[in-house]
Amino acid sequence: MRRRLRRIDGRGYAAYRELMGSWILPGFILDVRHVQRDPFAPASRMAARLSPEQAGFPPSAIATASRRTGVSCFLARRFAAAARRARGHGRRGEIAMTDPGQVVLPNTAVHVRQDGSLEARFTVGLPAAGRRVLGRAADQLLGDALPTLVDATLRFAAHDPLDVARHAEASEDADALRDQLPERGLVAFLADGSLLPRRSGTDDRPLAREQTVLFMSPPTFRVVLERPNGSPVPGMGVPRGVTLLVGGGYHGKSTVLDAVARGVYNHRPGDGRELVVTDPAAMKVQAEDGRPVAGVDISPFIGALPGGQDTTSFSTLNASGSTSQAAAVIEALEAGSRFLLVDEDTAASNFMIRDRRMQALVRAEDEPITPFIDRVRSLYEDAGASVLLVVGGSGDYLDVADHVIGMIRYRPLDLTARAREVAAAFPTGRRSCGGAVRWPARNRCPNPDSVRSQRGRRQQSIRARDRQVVDFGEQRINLAGVSQIVSEAQARAVALAVAHARRFMGKDRTVEDVLKALGTSIAERGLDVLDPRRAGDLAMPRLQEVAAALNRLEAVSLYREAR
Repeated sequence: MRRRLRRIDGRGYAAYRELMGSWILPGFILDVRHVQRDPFAPASRMAARLSPEQAGFPPSAIATASRRTGVSCFLARRFAAAARRARGHGRRGEIAMTDPGQVVLPNTAVHVRQDGSLEARFTVGLPAAGRRVLGRAADQLLGDALPTLVDATLRFAAHDPLDVARHAEASEDADALRDQLPERGLVAFLADGSLLPRRSGTDDRPLAREQTVLFMSPPTFRVVLERPNGSPVPGMGVPRGVTLLVGGGYHGKSTVLDAVARGVYNHRPGDGRELVVTDPAAMKVQAEDGRPVAGVDISPFIGALPGGQDTTSFSTLNASGSTSQAAAVIEALEAGSRFLLVDEDTAASNFMIRDRRMQALVRAEDEPITPFIDRVRSLYEDAGASVLLVVGGSGDYLDVADHVIGMIRYRPLDLTARAREVAAAFPTGRRSCGGAVRWPARNRCPNPDSVRSQRGRRQQSIRARDRQVVDFGEQRINLAGVSQIVSEAQARAVALAVAHARRFMGKDRTVEDVLKALGTSIAERGLDVLDPRRAGDLAMPRLQEVAAALNRLEAVSLYREAR
């Protein structure tokens, strides 16, 4: 390899293509899988492959899938951080890897196999002077800097064994806690001593301990769960049913809800939320003015609309706050979620509540909306979906809650008994409206011809601009309202999964059928099934987010509704 680089020194940039293939370097094999067209194109894709003996990880560190995922994310963070410190100028001379951040998810940056071998994928900006090969600089980059980086980050011997064990065990413990939720009648668990606040809305790292109050369960909600790598864990169990989070502004309600929402994922040691776990299919639903909706039965919430539009198969390219939130609830149920998270700050007020005065002012026959407050009991009792709801402004919800948790100066208190006393002492006079409800039994069958990622001559053109916006062929999918997507890498995987799901669609294939087939395909073949480039820029998506992205694709259409 070094002789080849010296030989092409000074030639046109295309000469770098002679690097394509596999090279035996000291201690690992370097695969050069794609060479960039010019110095300003996306960087070249490469991978380092280490045998079990070269990686050197003891069997105990990688004994289970949970442990391997924890270790793979640990290695990816270390490689990415070390590469950033050694970064060159622009894309030239840069080695980069996708950093997993705070979450622990299967990813394509580093894959640790059961036999102890591993593969690390990264990009390299091959050096150039103008459009000429800098062969000697590339020799130093690939022949010296890269092996040093691999030695310092990808081998067990480069790390403190206790540090490796912490990352392996943290992932395994979180999975074990989450597995216990159903048998304990819980939908979420927050361990005592958890550090929940984040540095900012755009920085997912924990707030400094001296600036926050650690979480501590109220005694009546305290449960103790077992974990395989430590003592039993006490904390607050959120039971099935309808649970309110109440309290004054800035007392921690939304912080707790956000922690529960992110509890569908494992977290790295030191994150503060390592022992916060949630039903893995939980979904946060909110209002999204202007989002598209395709053939969703929102009739449990929205009745006859002016103009006679059918709400049993509601479609629009510009949903209102109330119709978008109604659609989000039904879509969540369709995607298999039976735990819904709602924050009044991001909800449509007319969807959530209509108080007694508005009921008196606006006749029932003139109001098509049956508010969430009149459906939340049926959601749990008939549809089997528990709800965790942040409420600070509407005491009417006290009448329909099973449990009430008050956040007072960042401390949770059991206010259930007090809430019932208040509800009895101060009746609102509000009338429940809407009557009996039958949750949608219809299933939507998406048309694969409407799910195309082609752009121009490219059969598939998918680009994640960030974690909120994805270019999908000729369209753009706005994922801003899908708040449980945690990274650009996961957003990219979500969009690729939508494209991959197209092959499972058909006239008699419901959304549920498509998601099941997609999940099986990923489970059997791994994330590489989504992207034949075998790049290192994907993080495991949940099927719920894949469904959410499909539902926000403007062009999507249905064959029909199968009963």
